[in-house]
Amino acid sequence: MSIELKKNIDWVGFVDWNVRDFHSYDTQRGATYNSYLIRDEKTALIDTVKAPFADYLLRNIREKTDLNNVDYIICNHAELDHSGSLPMLMNALPNATLLCNAKCCETLSGYFDINSWKIKIVSPEDRISLGSRSLSFVNIPMVHWPESMVSYMPEEEILFSNDAFGQHLATSVRFVDQWNLAHVLQEAKSYYANIVTPYGKQVLKTLEAVKTIPIKMIAPSHGLIWRTNISDIISEYLRWASGQYESKMVILYDTMWESTQKMAEEISRGAVDYSNSLEKSANSYDVQSSKSPSSALDVQLLHIRKTTLTRIATEMLDAAAVAIGSSTLNAQMMPQMSAVLTYIKGLKFREKSGFAFGSFGWGPGGPENIQKWFEEVKYPVLRSPIKAKFRPTEEILLQCYEAGKMLAQKTYLLAQNQ
Repeated sequence: MSIELKKNIDWVGFVDWNVRDFHSYDTQRGATYNSYLIRDEKTALIDTVKAPFADYLLRNIREKTDLNNVDYIICNHAELDHSGSLPMLMNALPNATLLCNAKCCETLSGYFDINSWKIKIVSPEDRISLGSRSLSFVNIPMVHWPESMVSYMPEEEILFSNDAFGQHLATSVRFVDQWNLAHVLQEAKSYYANIVTPYGKQVLKTLEAVKTIPIKMIAPSHGLIWRTNISDIISEYLRWASGQYESKMVILYDTMWESTQKMAEEISRGAVDYSNSLEKSANSYDVQSSKSPSSALDVQLLHIRKTTLTRIATEMLDAAAVAIGSSTLNAQMMPQMSAVLTYIKGLKFREKSGFAFGSFGWGPGGPENIQKWFEEVKYPVLRSPIKAKFRPTEEILLQCYEAGKMLAQKTYLLAQNQ
């Protein structure tokens, strides 16, 4: 089934309702692989789909034109969810020339035997005429692969944006304005946090380039198409790429016999009580003459074995502070916590102030290793680790409570003074 974006410009991709894991990205709402067919004096296909869905793509193209009529296939990105069906497409579309940049061609050659393909290397100076319309190209290296580029149609002011501004989201509609905007923005945030975060500086450069061109529609490679709310998604990308803090703190923990969980809950209670005290104080302010404290603190208390990596990363994206706790197992932190912290380290979030905590029995290890992780990622440490032997005593729980208040205070200061 194809969907019209503009006259003779159609979505011809595939909606994957069943995918639940996208190389460890949790896709409980499925995904789409967006491909776009442009018919003019020349016919161009922008991106393909994952290999298992090539037949669906070809069927959708046939609805609109004979396969012999396709002159160009534009490959904006060589990752296999975009390029996986290229061998089938290059065989089924005998008159098609593949358009990609030099780095993309090099990457494709690592996946496929491309020696028999007709390929034209394009650069930002090139404009491909399709007749009454044309396509130009902008390289966006490391957003999020080295060979990434976007395609732009100036006559219709459509940006075919590759992975930028996308979401992993399967729906029966194709446009943002046909769905719930808050849900789309949340899925876009999750997508950004888990896939694009390490490349914030490059994203900011790309957004500067985007500002220089008029855009009436953004057609990403995944998810819904932006023909409305374009300023909203660009604004959110600016906020995420700049690492802006919200009044949010995250408490991550893993627990064996609930000792570390009790500590985490006391940290959360201290933070919430501090926030509530500020709210009461705010109610007594004369807002005409004084600046009241910021809105209520968002405290995320996450048991890491009951929370997906995708959710954890999404919450971490705009958090200002984090407390991380683990029981001790074999003189180490719990194994799943080690996996979570490895994942977070790779995403290179803006620094989060925080501290380590946790319980131990025969010997130390859990909180001490988390402390080392804080030092490795250069997150400011606000205090020494809070450690409980076997069960946390009332004194230890009071330390946790006070540490939660301290972390909440730091969260507010960072969010207000960034």
